Amino acid sequence: MKIAIIGNGISGITAARHIRKLSDYEIDVISSETDHFFSRTALMYIYMGHMDFDQTKPYEDFFWKKNRINLVKEHVDSVDFNNKKLQFRSGKSHQYDKLILALGSKSNMFGWPGQDLEGVGGLYHFQDLQNMEKYSFGLQRAVIVGGGLIGIEMAEMFNSRKIPVTMIVREESYWNNVLPAEESDMINRHIEAHHIDLRLELNLGSINDDGNGKVKSITIKETQEEILCGYVGLTAGVSPNVGWLKESGLKIDRGIVVDNYLQTNIADVYAVGDCVQLSDPMPGRRNIEAVWYTGRMMGETAAYNVVGKKVKYDPGIWFNSAKFLDIEYQVYGDLPPTLPEELDTLYWEHNDGMKSIRINYEKSTLAVTGFNLMGVRFRHEVCEKWLANKTSIEDVLKDISIAYFDPEFYKSHSQGLIAEANNKLGLNIAPSAKKGWNSVFSFLNK
Repeated sequence: MKIAIIGNGISGITAARHIRKLSDYEIDVISSETDHFFSRTALMYIYMGHMDFDQTKPYEDFFWKKNRINLVKEHVDSVDFNNKKLQFRSGKSHQYDKLILALGSKSNMFGWPGQDLEGVGGLYHFQDLQNMEKYSFGLQRAVIVGGGLIGIEMAEMFNSRKIPVTMIVREESYWNNVLPAEESDMINRHIEAHHIDLRLELNLGSINDDGNGKVKSITIKETQEEILCGYVGLTAGVSPNVGWLKESGLKIDRGIVVDNYLQTNIADVYAVGDCVQLSDPMPGRRNIEAVWYTGRMMGETAAYNVVGKKVKYDPGIWFNSAKFLDIEYQVYGDLPPTLPEELDTLYWEHNDGMKSIRINYEKSTLAVTGFNLMGVRFRHEVCEKWLANKTSIEDVLKDISIAYFDPEFYKSHSQGLIAEANNKLGLNIAPSAKKGWNSVFSFLNK
């Protein structure tokens, strides 16, 4: 049995690893991006000098041969699903018995004039990092178009080299389509505190040519202001990298449509990761989730189904984590940016303006529905258990000390949160000190 996997990101590689654990099938991982799998989330640290490329590779180069996973550095131009054949750009072709599409995402482009000039790029592929590096020497200013997690990463990268940055964000507050108002405003302040020029409620009009095919400036649509720059980062989100398969017979909407077993509409063809659109997502989950951990879970699930062990994809309770410059971010459960009528929220913010805890809960039952954390870490297992058990906010607050997952001697901030809760909910809970792993272990095994 020959298994072909297109894409060597977290989804494709996880699928390959688990197929090898589960079978003796021949496995070919095909990608033109890099020779070996690397941690995509670490791209920024290469640019900032914290790591080199080899340090971003989770496995030694000998791992692949040792585990009989063939790495094929080719670009797939087309797929003949009827004859189970891949056509490479090099002119070669490749047969398979079963196929896993792990095609990832591409940076969104909205037809801006000048978006194809030299010195314009996103931040998703290794080649995007190379493009940034190429134009960084002597760079006087970079302009980043779009907010979200990729935009703030790119801003931090340029900022680390003392390259002035202007951010053009169409929303009235940073990432307020995801973050509640208080957390969004916190990030606004934090960006500006790092001397990044944040421009809200504005849109890119055009990217302007220096006469030699390279960017020289951008023009803001609303004001016609021209901002001189030598690099433009396009970070207005990503979308499934599926356009090249639109006429192939594969069912595609925004992404490749799959069932709960990650099977496409074509026999023996599966899809995983950022390129996937679930036809029937679980309650509270989106049909497209371009997140590292869901990609990993899809890869493992697809492996079981490819070898004939039927397993449904179940991502569990929503979770994500990231970093806004110096502020770490965690979210567990359902945290809509605008609070629905049936929910209430408990919000505490530290007086330094860089830490906050938000707990959403149902008005009728007081069951917690989500946690939003800025500059504070909670234990994943603890939050997941509270959410799965629909624990009341009062019981959560009584045990809140077991949730903290911060470095030794780090303050737990329970006192401020409990004071806010007592005042809002009319409770009389006394703050308790942070508890060690034994307490956490006992809680998780109740």
